[in-house]
Amino acid sequence: MYSEKVMDHFQNPRNVGEIENASGVGTVGNAKCGDIMRIYLDIDDQQIIRDVKFKTFGCGAAVATSSMATELVKGKTIYEALKITNKAVMEALDGLPPVKVHCSLLAEEAIHAALWDYAQKNHIVIEGLEKPKNDISEDEEEEEY
Repeated sequence: MYSEKVMDHFQNPRNVGEIENASGVGTVGNAKCGDIMRIYLDIDDQQIIRDVKFKTFGCGAAVATSSMATELVKGKTIYEALKITNKAVMEALDGLPPVKVHCSLLAEEAIHAALWDYAQKNHIVIEGLEKPKNDISEDEEEEEY
């Protein structure tokens, strides 16, 4: 049911924790399943993500997608991080069961929410970044899997 990579990131999650005085913090949930994901970004003066941590309350797939998402954004610029989609997270994990695709959407939205927070704190506009949703379950009816 789950790939070896999903199991590895669930059993040995990378980048768990918090960053004190983070450059940006994004929290996103899914009211339907109860998952909550928070991502912390430490962004330097060149807008490169130096460090990233996460705290997730949810199922194994939510933990695995959080872990993989943090690995994908670390060392990237804010614009490179913005381009990381839920599909990229799923591909990096060698796929997710259809009923767990929403976990990868949570990861994408949490990255966007943290970038939004960073932009707000620094009074900048990140081209292509839209105001994130707090609850991704609002969109699930529209999503095609």
